[in-house]
Amino acid sequence: MLLREACGVFGVFDFGGRPVFPFIYWGLISQNHRGHHSYGFTGLDEDFVSHRSLGIIPPMRHPVIKRLFKRLRGNVGIGHVRYATSGRDTQYWLLRDIQPLVMSDSENKVALAFNGNLVNVKQLRSELRRRGRGSFHSSSDVELLGGVLLCGLRRSDLSSAVEGCMRTIEGAFSVVGLTRGGELFAFRDPLGIKPLCYGCSQDNQMFAVSSESVGLDINDFRYESEVQPGELLVWSKDGMRRETIVECRRRAFCSFEFAYFARPDSILGHGQPVYKIRETFGRNLAREDPDIWRRVDVIVSIPATGDDAAYGLHEESGIPWERAIRRHRYVVDRAFISDQRERETIISKKINVKEAIKGKRIAVVEDSIVRGDTSRKIVKKLRRAGAKEIHMYFTFPRIISPCFYGIDMATFGELIGSQHTEEEIAKLIGADSVHYQSLRNFVRATGMSEDELCLGCLTGKYPTPSAQKLADEMRKRFEAGEIEMGRIYEVA
Repeated sequence: MLLREACGVFGVFDFGGRPVFPFIYWGLISQNHRGHHSYGFTGLDEDFVSHRSLGIIPPMRHPVIKRLFKRLRGNVGIGHVRYATSGRDTQYWLLRDIQPLVMSDSENKVALAFNGNLVNVKQLRSELRRRGRGSFHSSSDVELLGGVLLCGLRRSDLSSAVEGCMRTIEGAFSVVGLTRGGELFAFRDPLGIKPLCYGCSQDNQMFAVSSESVGLDINDFRYESEVQPGELLVWSKDGMRRETIVECRRRAFCSFEFAYFARPDSILGHGQPVYKIRETFGRNLAREDPDIWRRVDVIVSIPATGDDAAYGLHEESGIPWERAIRRHRYVVDRAFISDQRERETIISKKINVKEAIKGKRIAVVEDSIVRGDTSRKIVKKLRRAGAKEIHMYFTFPRIISPCFYGIDMATFGELIGSQHTEEEIAKLIGADSVHYQSLRNFVRATGMSEDELCLGCLTGKYPTPSAQKLADEMRKRFEAGEIEMGRIYEVA
């Protein structure tokens, strides 16, 4: 499945004064799956020094990266990889929206990078104009977050400014930032919707903040903790401080991280590696369909997010797992495709199907189905390879409602599950049957409770009020036949 997700962040502070760019580079490389549209690095010398570009992060021996190793020599810095789930997607605006974003007013200057999505953008724009920040230079909502932060810094200190963000902004935001005074800071929205963690080097001199724990692992940093919902962490020459800014009354961690976004070797939620959770997803699929062995001869998986679940399904059912579908690893052009026909061509070239499935009844394990484009192409390829029957098994329950918090599925009309039953979906994608993991078993496998997860896209019940109001209003209009003209949170 091809889906955009809003970004990965990384930041480092070294109390020993050593250059941190190499650690930021590797921290982002490990998280480049979270964003292919653009990448950026910002460090601090006497002032902010940045490099920002479209595309994926180049190899270490690339001339650009070699120059950055020499140019970014400060002991503090942040980085970002991005998928656009807000703003415009022309090359002009993608360039302007690259993060980290450096913002300033007459008194303060900050660099910011964040993972998430803001819901109340209209209200924030109006409020910032009222406060004198009337011109916006990008189309991304990070500029709104930065504007709120700067307005708070003008009146008070960093803690109070972050509290202003947490109480004013509705949505998901896991943030890393730099101040002109050399502080590295990180904070997370009070619901903890997007992941954020921090760790420490083996000599206890260097600290890093990362969207996923793999950013720490690649640098041989020791995982310390999540950044808690509503919490602010600050590193400066005076040391490190942790501060609860706004009390977390309930968590609402993005459930889609477990099924699709996070790397299998990352740690989310209560500490279990993601690949173990996905194996449990596969076992659940077998338990929910105990007659699967009568229906299929062999299991295949869509790489790479379907592989761990396929292993669990194989273990529980005893059905052979055939690795007949392989991914072409270097087909990455889809991040910039806007033409529908061209996009479908790229989808069809992402995977390679071998004839080991010829004449077989197969269970295809996939993480999720959103629009149906990818599944339809895959089924067609499997038919062409000679599959006798194709039964689709999805680890993520049926998606019926848009996301407002950083997944680019922002309208009802694009969601195949919002309009069709399993039987209808099977016909639309050309499969013999479609099976979803139940919501109850999905939640149980994550090790979290329904009250700790954001399940808005699965239930239509959102953890924030503006998102709920927008979704309810747009669903009525959609069901009445109105055509959606763009992302709900941007056009409503």
